[in-house]
Amino acid sequence: MSAPPTSRGAPIAHRRQLVEYLASGSRPRDMWRIGTEHEKFCFRLDNLRPLPYDGDRASIRAMLEGLTRFGWQPVEENGKVIALIKDACNITLEPGGQLELSGAQLSTIHQTCDEVNTHLDECKTVATELGIGLLGHGFNPKWARADTPWMPKGRYKIMRDYMPKKGSLGLDMMLRTCTVQVNLDFESEADMVRKFRISLALQPVATALFANSPFIEGKPNGFRSYRSHIWTDTDPDRCGMLPFVFESGFGFERYVDYILDVPMYFVYRDGGYIDASGQSFRDFLDGKLPALPGELPSIGDFSDHLTTAFPEVRLKRYLEMRGADGGPWRWLCALPALWVGLLYDATALGEAAELIGDWTTEEHAQLRRDVPRHALATPFRKGTLRDVAQRVVEIARGGLARRACTESGCAGAEGGRDETHFLDILVAIAESGLCPAEEVLAKFRGPWQGSVDPLFSEYAY
Repeated sequence: MSAPPTSRGAPIAHRRQLVEYLASGSRPRDMWRIGTEHEKFCFRLDNLRPLPYDGDRASIRAMLEGLTRFGWQPVEENGKVIALIKDACNITLEPGGQLELSGAQLSTIHQTCDEVNTHLDECKTVATELGIGLLGHGFNPKWARADTPWMPKGRYKIMRDYMPKKGSLGLDMMLRTCTVQVNLDFESEADMVRKFRISLALQPVATALFANSPFIEGKPNGFRSYRSHIWTDTDPDRCGMLPFVFESGFGFERYVDYILDVPMYFVYRDGGYIDASGQSFRDFLDGKLPALPGELPSIGDFSDHLTTAFPEVRLKRYLEMRGADGGPWRWLCALPALWVGLLYDATALGEAAELIGDWTTEEHAQLRRDVPRHALATPFRKGTLRDVAQRVVEIARGGLARRACTESGCAGAEGGRDETHFLDILVAIAESGLCPAEEVLAKFRGPWQGSVDPLFSEYAY
């Protein structure tokens, strides 16, 4: 999640400013960029336990302080380092100590993968010295909620108290999940709408391809992506598939209507978080927020509020693809490759639109419900989701090939491979029908002899 904001902006005078704020994200095609975020679990090498925040060794604080040698600047909250910043990147803390890299806006998947590799190399350097391991996985495979220390961030205290009022798995989402996501641009409102519909419809395909959370507290949980299932019982006010996105007339204004109906969590003022959980941003616009009576929100407050909605695809001033489980190093570059291939090439965008054009509201809901358990084996129409996934990966590969971006640049630049090779792992998964969860389940039932402990070494970064 985001680091604490540094600027609030002027008070909002009219609701139209919220629509204009989203619309201001529109960029011409030659300015489209790729922003990748990924989370990972940190654990003690000696006993595999999650890290506490404090401690001289094998702690989150020591990990963050160790990373400052690479030029990262600390961000503090109440005297505790809770984030790092460098250039256009952030390293932030999730509630259970998961470390998240929020990467820079980059032009190619090659640059994105270089960024990921540099970050993980830095993390491994510090972690090894401290007796810490790093794991990419969708859900903590071994430890219970009670075994996971909470991080000292004010917004998490508010969310921790509010989550159980809305669903039974919200605290698991906070403490025990990891994801990888990619943030992509749009050219106009019409372009945003088209990309939103395609990516929302195909998000279950990404969930299935990256499904990687089949264990809970050391045992199989019956799901391929338990992380994805958790979102179905977190908070119905702020999660889900957003059927209105597929309705006629959808655009920035309709999304603002949705966001204004999402109950608030907090307001950030003077270095701290004020509890506004369950209160209405519409009341805030009228100066009637119980947490801050008589005060009007700023665009900074609206930007904060946008981060507290958790649909499968989220609109800010760009689109966030949110359906994938965290995974091993070699998979982290595949997710941006998938979505860039689908959404940043006009031919691929048209092919993807045609693929999902006649899917019904009921089919969207069925895929969202069934994919966490069955992944690529989910029945769909006359076949399974594997059939759809093969076509989706094929479309994405064509989109990347037409982009023709090599290590030397795009638009026909010579030198090196293009971006299509980043999809090789997804091609293999789609062809076999075996998602990452199937791989680790087979090892659990075979050479691991019913233990998840080997996962922490074989799949560690």
